[in-house]
Amino acid sequence: MKINELNTTLPNKNDEEFLKINFDSLFSYDFAKAETYEFDIMGLETIVDEEKYESVLFDISRSLDNKQKIITINKNIAEPIFLIHKLKKNETIFSNSLKIKVSKDIKASIVEVFVNSCQNSFYAVNRKIELEENACLEYAKIQDINDSNSMIFSLAVNQKNSSNLEISNFEYGDGFVVNSFENILNSEFANYELNALVKLNKEATTSNLIKTIHNEKNSTSNINYKNSLQEKSKAVVKIKSIVNETALFSKAFQNCNTILLSDDATIFAQPHLEILIDELEASHGTTTGTLNKEQLLYLQSRGISKNEAYEMLLSAFENKIVDNIKDEIIKEFIKTYKREKYV
Repeated sequence: MKINELNTTLPNKNDEEFLKINFDSLFSYDFAKAETYEFDIMGLETIVDEEKYESVLFDISRSLDNKQKIITINKNIAEPIFLIHKLKKNETIFSNSLKIKVSKDIKASIVEVFVNSCQNSFYAVNRKIELEENACLEYAKIQDINDSNSMIFSLAVNQKNSSNLEISNFEYGDGFVVNSFENILNSEFANYELNALVKLNKEATTSNLIKTIHNEKNSTSNINYKNSLQEKSKAVVKIKSIVNETALFSKAFQNCNTILLSDDATIFAQPHLEILIDELEASHGTTTGTLNKEQLLYLQSRGISKNEAYEMLLSAFENKIVDNIKDEIIKEFIKTYKREKYV
């Protein structure tokens, strides 16, 4: 089975949204079979996903299976919900769709881990997050897909008044990964934060496509990406925030910082603000460089070895994303995460 033979619209690499992302080898690969990745959770409601999404990437998973599971959280949860996804079958297309609903005034946290021990497989994942009024969700995701494997993760968000969504996205592994995050802010005082660390090596390629549309006043979006790239790895980060005329007094912030640890590592960062009003706060910025040589020399002058100094500066850069996590259980999980525990 080939993805480019599915009865669905596929992203065109010549479209502005998908420039610098080459889907050719993934979409033309002939997989042995396709199946739905099932949750090991009893009693989940199942619906047909008939939503309209901004990105065509959602349609890849829906063309394979349009069923969507629903997790509804209607009481405060003291500890995070952990969803660990382990792909083990070779030459397989997996699809999976989940809606996470958090009820009014409820606070919750969820961690998802995507890891594999297979070869030449592809995982198409759709996620929808719905937050009712004054609901709060901290959502953390680790993707650790090894080489010869691919993953497309598509997330859409619907937030009601005064809701708060904080996403922490961690990209590891050596495979081909595309993430799509879309949020149309149609409610007042909705707060949306997306913090991410992209840490790649070998010939890994990760692309992050973030689109946020502010339609209601006093809404806030804060997108913060850090990339740590080694060897021949490549990262694409495209952040687009639109603030419409109706979104008075909103805030839209974008930031992308990259450290290139090899002459062969590549970053394509494209922050984009489209602002149609004056009454707001907004900023965007992107930086690319290497580890600070003066700081390295300073640490070495204090008796720290070159390798230790290198690791200290790199950890300080990367840990700024981890430090944004509020839930201490999630923070400790991220800090101590090791791939070998799950494969």
